[in-house]
Amino acid sequence: MPDGLTVSHLPYGPTAYFTISNCVLRHDIAECAPASQAHPHLILEGMTTKIGKRISRILQALYPIPRNESKRVITYANNNDFISFRHHMFTHDGNSTNAGKVEIKEAGPRFELTPYEVRLGTIEQDAAEKEWVLRPYQNTARKRKAL
Repeated sequence: MPDGLTVSHLPYGPTAYFTISNCVLRHDIAECAPASQAHPHLILEGMTTKIGKRISRILQALYPIPRNESKRVITYANNNDFISFRHHMFTHDGNSTNAGKVEIKEAGPRFELTPYEVRLGTIEQDAAEKEWVLRPYQNTARKRKAL
């Protein structure tokens, strides 16, 4: 099982580091829909702070712009500084009897990402400036959310 994810945008950066938890692979999901190779639509939910917007831009840059007819959706939803990754396929029934009916099936995998560092350089630049670092035990008097 993977336990970490590093996203490094070449050639200049930034690089984001994540830990992976609660990973459920595609073959472990009951009634998993077959995944399309089309570019996915993205849903980036709940990342409203400055670092949340920065991480959402880093994740958004991983995917090309989808076509309107794409039936694939990838969701990154922030909940208490855990980013939930979900992958779904949908079908839209446009006939007159079921107008507007959308059927969603999970295509897997699913997991939680916890960001712990964002650097301005690429992965091989050890001296790159750290833009943000998770400090879980700092300011524990009040529950502060980073994302």
